[in-house]
Parts: sequence; structure tokens; C-alpha cells
Amino acid sequence: MARIVMKFGGTSVANVERIKKVAERVKAEVDAGNEVGLVVSAMSGVTNELVGYVRDTSKLYDAREYDTVVSAGEQITCGLAAIALQEIGVSARSWLGWQVPILTDDAHGSARIQRIEGEEIVRRMGEGQVAVFAGFQGVDETNRIATLGRGGSDTSAVAIAAALGAERCDIYTDVDGIYTTDPRIVTKARKLDRITYEEMLELASQGAKVLQTRAVEMAMKHHVRVQVLSSFEDKPGSLIVDEDEIVEQEVVSGIAYSRDESKITLTRVPDEPGSAAQVFGSLAKQHINVDMIVQNVSPEGGYTDLTFTVGKDDYDRTIKLLQDKDSGFAYDELVPDTNVVKISVIGVGMRSHAGVASTMFETLSEKGINIQVISTSEIKVSVLIAEEYTELALRALHTAYGLDTE
Repeated sequence: MARIVMKFGGTSVANVERIKKVAERVKAEVDAGNEVGLVVSAMSGVTNELVGYVRDTSKLYDAREYDTVVSAGEQITCGLAAIALQEIGVSARSWLGWQVPILTDDAHGSARIQRIEGEEIVRRMGEGQVAVFAGFQGVDETNRIATLGRGGSDTSAVAIAAALGAERCDIYTDVDGIYTTDPRIVTKARKLDRITYEEMLELASQGAKVLQTRAVEMAMKHHVRVQVLSSFEDKPGSLIVDEDEIVEQEVVSGIAYSRDESKITLTRVPDEPGSAAQVFGSLAKQHINVDMIVQNVSPEGGYTDLTFTVGKDDYDRTIKLLQDKDSGFAYDELVPDTNVVKISVIGVGMRSHAGVASTMFETLSEKGINIQVISTSEIKVSVLIAEEYTELALRALHTAYGLDTE
């Protein structure tokens, strides 16, 4: 017998029929003798509808009331899932964030979980009752509902699994696992049986949409084994585990891409202490996250060209800030470019193998693809290229690193 947490996203609970199918899957685990916690998202499209109601009511809305409204979607699914389980003879009860309680900070709309008091839940699960949790939500220290941000139900599920001491957290989605790259673009992409927390964290942060980054961070911190499976097919999934659970590491495990990139170049910035700090310090104060950075010293000396990337959502604010005449920024020209994509090659095997970066550069060169910016970490090499080469680059790199299915 094991204690497991099962999480189903919006498409998996899109209507009552699908909720009933979720209940059947949960019943199968209960019949196998397992203690089960079930975490559900709002039905597909409901959260967007609720957000629309808030924005139609007020452009300058109170974030606390926003959370009250948008958390309602999970409450509905949570109650329906409990009813569906009861209907097929499974003892079940719904738990909203404030009832558990799942305690968060007061950053409404993007709250972070501080702790979960799960003793009563564990007791009831031990008696055979399925605990059905509303994902995406908790309660702050003033007893106001607080939501965790988009994709927050994944974070809820991992946090609950950690708090309950679950053996595993199963995330059911509309894909059947984690692939070496996007199978919609590279038909030879293959599903990974296992992947390390670090690799999954890099994949998620570099554009892979399978899991939310915060959920992976939490799983790694608390050593929660996470399995990604399909809600609609009965197939083995992919396990995210500690590195020591994988016998032999691949040099490269996956290739991610992100179209959410904008490149900005400032020409002839004074090459003196404090210039970069002024630019990036001002962006940080506006909560604008900078990703890739390249600095090139001008041949005549005394000046440098500064190139960096920001997310597309921050692009307009960044341009406005840099062009502000009262800002005091010193540069000759601002050159923006939104026609870019970031390609990242990821694998913990890079730590012990040389030549990963050179293979990437040679492969792109052979395809006539120019590299605009490069950044690296211990287990990742990322490049910025023109967006029109996205598919060509992914397919070529996937083959070059031997990731194609045979």
C-alpha cells in the first residue's frame, strides 16, 4: 500500500463526463489498496472566463478580490469530483485551501506556499477516505483566499504530496510523458522513462510546457518523485527523480525552445563601471526579468554594445523605460528585435562530457543558422537565433545529439 497524490488539469476535468472518468481512475488506485489525495484544476476555460469578469468589472481591481473570484473554478471541480467518487462507492471529501489549511504569503495572484497543516488529512486518508483538494489556492495570514498564479495546481499537488509524505505525485495531462523535444515539431522525439529534477527544471524554465517551474523546484527541494502521465490513454508515463535513481546519464536529455523572447541592443554604451548596473538595476526595479546578456567592447575603445533578452510581455515596458529621456541612460541607438527564439540543449551528462557546445554550434552552422547570443550553465547551452529557423534547428540538433527514435 502506498500514499499517492493524483493531479488532473483543466482539460482532464473539462466536463462532468471527464470528471467521472477521473473518479474511475482514482477508484482503481483505492481498490489497489492505496491512500489517495486528488488535486483538481478548474474546468478548461473557466479560469479565463472568471478573469474576464474581473477585468470587465474594473481595470484597477483589488488583487484580494481577484483571488476570491478566480479561485471559484477549482472549488466547483473539487466538489463535483468528490460527488463523482461518492457516486461510485468511494468515501471522499472536498478540501478547499483554507480548510486544509494551505498557508501562503500575501502576494495575491502569485502567492507562495509557506506551509501545509495536513495531520487531519493524513488521519482521514488512513481511514480510507479520498481527500479531494482544490488546486491553485491557499489562505494568507489574514484568512483571505490567495491564488498561486497560472499553473499553480501543479505546485499545489507537489506541495500537498510533500506535506502528506506521499510516495509519489502523479500529474495527469493531455500528453503521455516528457519528450526529448516537442513531438509536434520533431516527429522522431522520444518519450523519456526518467529525467532528473535539474534537467526538468531547465526544460520547464527554457520553454517546455509540460510542468510549471515552481512545481519542479518544490519537487526537487522536498525530493517528491513526480510522474507525468496521460489523462486519456493508459500508458506508462515519465518519472522525475533524483539523479542517483538514474543508472547511466545521457549526455543530452532534451532540447527546449522558447518563442517568448525579445532581443534588445544598446549601442555605444560608455565602457565604464556602473553602466551595466544602471541599465539592469532600473529594469529590476520594474520587476523586468533579463535572461541572456552579451557585452562587446567597441574596437575604438571607451564604448561597448550591450545586448540582452526579456520576455515578450515585458518588451513594451522595457523599450519605454530605456527611451525615457529623464532616465539618464547613455547610449547611441536602441535596436529591438522580436523575431527571435531561444533554443536550449539540456543534460546532466554535460558535466562529464566535453564537446556539447561545439556540436551545437557546428550543427547550426551547417544549416546556415546564425547564432546571435549564447548563454551556458553547468547542464545547459542556450542560443538565440532568428525565429524562422526554429523547426530546422530543433530537428537538426535532435539528430546531432542522437535523440531520434530508431
